[in-house]
Amino acid sequence: MSETRIVVVGKTGVGKSSLANTIFEENVFDVFASANSGTTRCESITKEVNGRLVKWIDTPGLFDTERKEDEMKPEIVKCIEECYPGPHVFLILLPVGRFTQQEQEVVQQLSQYFSDQALDFAILLFTHGDDLGDESTIEEFASQNESLNKLLQRCGNRVHVVDNKYWGGDRDGYRSNRYQLSQLFKTIDQMMNANGGRYYNNDFLRQTLQKILVEAYRFTAGD
Repeated sequence: MSETRIVVVGKTGVGKSSLANTIFEENVFDVFASANSGTTRCESITKEVNGRLVKWIDTPGLFDTERKEDEMKPEIVKCIEECYPGPHVFLILLPVGRFTQQEQEVVQQLSQYFSDQALDFAILLFTHGDDLGDESTIEEFASQNESLNKLLQRCGNRVHVVDNKYWGGDRDGYRSNRYQLSQLFKTIDQMMNANGGRYYNNDFLRQTLQKILVEAYRFTAGD
């Protein structure tokens, strides 16, 4: 069975761990009440989901600006190691609500760590879907903000929405995790087919890893 490697990115508190628990239908990651105490280390799990093998790489607050870069380098290295030889999908998590500077910095840092090409392998996934207007779709929501709409277009208009708190159980229709996650995996298949089944450029990952290790050596050597 082939493996689909998914790197999940987003600021702390957006619901990365809760989403994993929703997708795998069990508590695979701890969920914290405080937005300041979520995942601080890169973690991964590999499990079967609907007949496919999914390797889920849950990033730490790689995308939280309050963390020092030197603190994050070991976690960036681990993330790259976990998704080796390369991720098929970057899943960018954003909350339904205002597209603030913090959310924009998540995308900027993704490009910084992995290059702009990563967006060719990216899907936007919004959490807190219950905050959508009664008649709104996530596509309509995203189109109302110029910066967000540009990001959506750059990601090939690939977007979905979940609500880990309210859309579970036997709920059906557009506003249900069951429907949205089914559509998400269809989008993943379509994107992978469009990319010729390729994963994200392994050469760039190796270069990034080498650069981080060299910089880390210089830092510890006192250069």
